[in-house]
Amino acid sequence: MKAAIRSERDQVLKEVRAALERESRINLHKFPVEMEFSDGVLTLAGETEHIAAKKLSLELAVAVRGVTGIVDRLHVTPATRMGDGAILDAVRDALLQEPSLMNCSIHVIRKGQLEVVREVAQEPQGDIRLSVTDGVVLLDDHVTRLTQKRLAGVLAWWVPGSRDVVNGMEVVPDQPDSDEEMAKAVRIVLKKDPFVNDERIRVAVRRSIVTLEGDAPSAPQKEMAEFDVWYVFGVDKVVNHLEIRP
Repeated sequence: MKAAIRSERDQVLKEVRAALERESRINLHKFPVEMEFSDGVLTLAGETEHIAAKKLSLELAVAVRGVTGIVDRLHVTPATRMGDGAILDAVRDALLQEPSLMNCSIHVIRKGQLEVVREVAQEPQGDIRLSVTDGVVLLDDHVTRLTQKRLAGVLAWWVPGSRDVVNGMEVVPDQPDSDEEMAKAVRIVLKKDPFVNDERIRVAVRRSIVTLEGDAPSAPQKEMAEFDVWYVFGVDKVVNHLEIRP
């Protein structure tokens, strides 16, 4: 019995590793991924090169036969190494400056202590509770619209030191999601990114799969547009059909 379990485990790990190695955007040699498998649950841990590598690793792994659940301990290698306090301040400032979040109260947890950053008493649209641990940003509590939740998550990802963003905010009252709602959020994010020309990009969403069509002036800008979409909460896959046209 134990031999059979070990055999199944080894086979699943072998297939997962092979799937990741076939994906050109996942570099296991430079950014190794640790894997554990037990009772159908696969744990992935380590640092990936970028957000696409993290999300693709999870997508490919869960598609392997025998994998019924994923424990995600993958983090993204940050563009700049920053301490938790600096990341906390940067995310806090980004949330404070975002017009669509102006009616949200904001609290931060710093070294275990809750600090009031902004308290909105009249017509509040949510309460965002922010903390950072080992470069991982946690957004908690609630907002009133899905777009607010998604935009807050992207703003946290855009901070150069962020290794991961856990967006645990609820939407109160509950708002049903849809392809149209996700497409709206993606377009807002692309428009806000100063390094992306959103006017040259068309966005289509079907069952949480986002397709980008149009063109970008360079390969880095094409990649940036794709990363922006991966940052959006709820996106399962990105199909980047952007052509490079200077």
